[in-house]
Amino acid sequence: MRTSIATVSLSGSLTGKLDAAARAGFDGVEIFENDLLASPLTPEDIRARCADLGLRIDLYQPMRDIEAVPEAEFTRNLRRAWHKFELMRRLGADTVLVCSSVSPQAVDDDALAAEQLSRLADLAADSGIRVAYEALAWGRHVSTYDHAWRIVETAGHPALGTCLDSFHILSRGSDPKGIADIPGEKIFFLQLADAPLPAMDVLQWSRHHRCFPGQGGFDVAGLVRHVLATGYDGPLSLEVFNDVFRQADAGPTAVDARRSLLVLQETVGRAPLPDPVVPTGVAFAELVTPDAEPLAALLGSLGFTRTARHRGKPVDLWEQGEARILVNTGTAVRRDGTRLAAIGLESPDPAGAARRAEALLAPVLPRRRAPQDAPLDAVAAPDGTELFFCATGRPELPDWRADFQTTGLPPAQADIRGIDHLALTQPWHHFDEAALFHRGVLGLHAQESVDVADPYGLMRSRAVTNPDGSVRIALTVGAAPTDDTVHAQHIALATDDVVAAARRFREAGGGLLPVPANYFDDLAARFEFADGELETYRDLGILYDRDDHGVFRHCYTRTVGRVFFELVQRDGGHRGYGAANAPVRLAAQHTARALTGG
Repeated sequence: MRTSIATVSLSGSLTGKLDAAARAGFDGVEIFENDLLASPLTPEDIRARCADLGLRIDLYQPMRDIEAVPEAEFTRNLRRAWHKFELMRRLGADTVLVCSSVSPQAVDDDALAAEQLSRLADLAADSGIRVAYEALAWGRHVSTYDHAWRIVETAGHPALGTCLDSFHILSRGSDPKGIADIPGEKIFFLQLADAPLPAMDVLQWSRHHRCFPGQGGFDVAGLVRHVLATGYDGPLSLEVFNDVFRQADAGPTAVDARRSLLVLQETVGRAPLPDPVVPTGVAFAELVTPDAEPLAALLGSLGFTRTARHRGKPVDLWEQGEARILVNTGTAVRRDGTRLAAIGLESPDPAGAARRAEALLAPVLPRRRAPQDAPLDAVAAPDGTELFFCATGRPELPDWRADFQTTGLPPAQADIRGIDHLALTQPWHHFDEAALFHRGVLGLHAQESVDVADPYGLMRSRAVTNPDGSVRIALTVGAAPTDDTVHAQHIALATDDVVAAARRFREAGGGLLPVPANYFDDLAARFEFADGELETYRDLGILYDRDDHGVFRHCYTRTVGRVFFELVQRDGGHRGYGAANAPVRLAAQHTARALTGG
């Protein structure tokens, strides 16, 4: 299907928005009136610019407070509309959005509204323009799509139809099944937006917190199915009012927007995308560092062994159990030092995973590869982390480990079984995009978003997982963008005995994150422990959590650059990540950073 996006959904100048929409592959745009009014370009210039970019102007919007008003006011409205229709003729737009009135002059009179909209449609038809009437969720008298349709049906004008907007319909809890009663040819336009499900005024919700389909809590796909069943053949268009999107770079936002529509079309059976290839495990985590010594000391204390070195690059492989850490000293390092730069994901079909990513606008990254290197494809997640599609230990496919020359030391078999999960801090404007990316491109399941209290505000966190939990990635956006502690990434290592692992780490010279005594006093009030158990946790800084499925024990190392490690013991199928303990951990990290000065 054709895709379109409202210019209000993107940041920057009108020309920048048009360029971004075209680069992302959209077929058309909705021109938001404020964007046109603020542009130095004439309507003719904008029309030519869109034509050069291969964009159709699908809609001009909005025209407000038109119908069900006193005759004198409606006469003024017709004069205003005539000027707008002249502008649209110059612009090359043939459909105008008319929102249901919020004017205090509007009266609750459907017959009057239908009669005046019919007269407006007469004027529009003279200019070759169609009028799409939309019910605003906060409209003064018309606030539901079925009410708006009844008025359009009563008017019975060929140039008057309705515009359906998923936000205005779903935010009120309206049942979209009634869309089936609207002939497809009378649905002049379809606008799509998702949104989280907060408790707030619907106008503020609409103006500031919409998001792209698949990033919120609405059943946008269900609504679209109802619309398509009517025979609607217009574009799927995005109209998203969002403070974050309006501050972020328009280019990535437009790509995120288009990806959301591709995933939506796949969901409703209208996009023949390559099937998702869900990863089955974590092959490795790659750390980039300017100085390998502190990281080597940390990994050694954790029980890892340096088992191999890349044949052509300054990259070392450290192993323990099934946990593999690559330490790369040959890649340019940002000022914040050591960071988690790449993740290797075990894939049942690496080539298929790459095809899926390409189809969803995540191109395979160019790589410097020697002739003997294993062909290993990677794509970039929204935060810049490289995701490699791997096949480890499968003779029918190339193994990335063949690029490494052994040191002669076998992998350690101590306390660590593998990687439990990885935590990636997202740029503030990529959090929702990241969840959609990992769900759409990788086929991971996105869990509910949770808020975590940090000393400097709230942090949002959302985990994405595969069905058996062998791949878990926690996506987090921090409250203090200038604070490196908040923006630290971490690798959680799975163990069957966190007490033994923590003791061995400390005995080897490793530094565990100190936890305030008040935390353990609170634990004593909340849970019952065996004799000496709580004292052990207090001594080692082990945090404790419990849910309906089991118990979660975990502790943390000191931070190196932007990276720290977590030792994790899950018992009884615990599914969480210790969110209840995150405020304590974050405060402890802030304190440790202040004491060490870094």
